[in-house]
Amino acid sequence: MTAFNIVRFRVKPGREQEFIDAHKKMPADIAGSRRLSLVKTGDRSFCFVGEWNKFDDIVAARAKMGGILDGLRPMLEDLGSGLGLTDPVSGEVVAEIKG
Repeated sequence: MTAFNIVRFRVKPGREQEFIDAHKKMPADIAGSRRLSLVKTGDRSFCFVGEWNKFDDIVAARAKMGGILDGLRPMLEDLGSGLGLTDPVSGEVVAEIKG
């Protein structure tokens, strides 16, 4: 069943373009991924959204994605409220709304 992971970030002032460029250079060959997108959600605020064939593909890719995140950490600002640098969630699709 299709699954998604979503990760929220806040980028340090003046590092937005560097953050975007790093995502444009991200490997596109992560096994099980269908579509990977970076969405600007506000001033210095972004969400990464990954669509996957199945939830197990997200689990299998965590080490690779963690390595990618390690390269992004210097650009990130703490989100506060004890969250740290990222606010990740993931899960399987339970309903699809066709447009």
